[in-house]
Amino acid sequence: MSWPRSPESALTEPSVSSIAHIETSDLERLFQERHVVRQGLHQRHIQMIGLAGTVGSGLFLNSGQALAMGGPLGAFLGYTLMGLAASSVVLVIGEMGTLVPLSGGPVRYSELFLDPAVSFANGWNQVCSYLVTIPAEIVAASILVEFWSSVSSAIWITVFGILILVTALLFIRIYGEIEFVFAMLKIFLILGVNIMALVITCGGGPSGQSIGFRYWKNPGPFVQYFGIEGSLGRFLGFWSTLNYATFAYAGVQNITLAGAETRSPRRAIPKATKRVLIRILIFYVLSIFMIGLVIPSNDPYLLHLTGTASQSPFVLAARRAGIPDIPSIINAAILASAWSAGNSFMLFGSRILFGMAIQGHAPAIFARLNRFKVPYAAIAFFGAFMCLGYMVVSETATTVFSWLQAVVGVSTLIDWIVICVVYLRFYYSCKKQGIDRHKELPWAAPFQPFSTWASLVLLLLVLFTGGFSTFIHGHWNTETFLSAYINIPIFLVLYFGYKWWKKTRIIALVKIPIVGLIQFSLSQETSDYEPRRKRKFEKVNFLWA
Repeated sequence: MSWPRSPESALTEPSVSSIAHIETSDLERLFQERHVVRQGLHQRHIQMIGLAGTVGSGLFLNSGQALAMGGPLGAFLGYTLMGLAASSVVLVIGEMGTLVPLSGGPVRYSELFLDPAVSFANGWNQVCSYLVTIPAEIVAASILVEFWSSVSSAIWITVFGILILVTALLFIRIYGEIEFVFAMLKIFLILGVNIMALVITCGGGPSGQSIGFRYWKNPGPFVQYFGIEGSLGRFLGFWSTLNYATFAYAGVQNITLAGAETRSPRRAIPKATKRVLIRILIFYVLSIFMIGLVIPSNDPYLLHLTGTASQSPFVLAARRAGIPDIPSIINAAILASAWSAGNSFMLFGSRILFGMAIQGHAPAIFARLNRFKVPYAAIAFFGAFMCLGYMVVSETATTVFSWLQAVVGVSTLIDWIVICVVYLRFYYSCKKQGIDRHKELPWAAPFQPFSTWASLVLLLLVLFTGGFSTFIHGHWNTETFLSAYINIPIFLVLYFGYKWWKKTRIIALVKIPIVGLIQFSLSQETSDYEPRRKRKFEKVNFLWA
């Protein structure tokens, strides 16, 4: 493992006493990251970044497509099923992240518990994903502004790009506070539109007409996918919603990506992790359920993609009920969401690249820090690729940019699958070495390994059937096929290419240094300790604390 030797990223040498029980010198160097970067993120920051921080325009704008493809019950089941899988992924990330709080989070765990080649392949897979998703969110924000203004989108792309760069280059604490405020706004928006939907359903709108479960009866709880009749068509409609749900949940697994910059990770990460299921149910599953109540799945406007609030199913429902001024309010909130998601993706991408540079899987320059102790070189690298957003100015380039977004979208599924496999290696290594997870680890995730195995099987099925629509007679689409599957060979080429070049091997279960990690984690407990302060309304703040 090579380390950068630039002045900005030089690490202090470990003392003899601190590594007395560490099995390899590399373990000590991994934990030195906590002395290089600044621990400015609190528990409330990381959980909001991991959950609400990644809620961009997708949940508010594109959830209507899931309803149109699967029907109200199909979309509800799809979001629920993928929500359970996402929760399982977050739980195991929390267990490993509490023990090993490093920059880059899941990408780094592959190096320790599975194979450096997996870390390399998944790391660059995620970097490439964020190189496209960051400008995508900036483009989404610029289109949302066009709802009120006809000024060229290129101007707004520049404005939002500069704001994201400035935020990312400041103290990590400033970024955390900004994202916390954005996340709270999104939470209030989600709760607000759900309350509005409930009022409309119960007949509290201007029309005074009660809807109830009318749209579950006509046009029905499921949609016949591509006109295929019978149970097969209904099942395919439900199955198609899993892809929409996956993209909606993308990013929730990143609560430990800034682990080295998190204060008191032994307490903050488990607390942020344990409540993720109830938040997914409230923010995502409840929202898709309410959408299915207030708008029929055969509404033609659900598939009319404008990029502004006018395509939001909540706006469509408000217009049906005769409620004015809703589009502007929702558009403003979605604009903040897109900007916030861009901020979060910049954090995720830059910390992955920073962690890879420390591992020697990326050029050492990306490990350099500025005076605020943030990886400015990695941030600048992602900032340069924001220029991809200007492609929307050209009609031809817009098509290319949309295709790039679809290609990298599958990287979320690959990341979740890798996390499950890495955790299973970690879990069975603990059993092999006689380590009681619940007694010896800082925190142990519940329902293991059963929930991880179930999630892994589901995620593999979704990955390999992601482009199933192209195999239906008369519906072949080359673009859809490539976007669904091209990430798989890219990942395999990166994995086997690195494995051949570096001659890496899968780490044997008995050689995974869990004992050393536990010993060093205990030695850091005192220095990481942060006094717990009692707060008002502590028992009812499960949404934000």
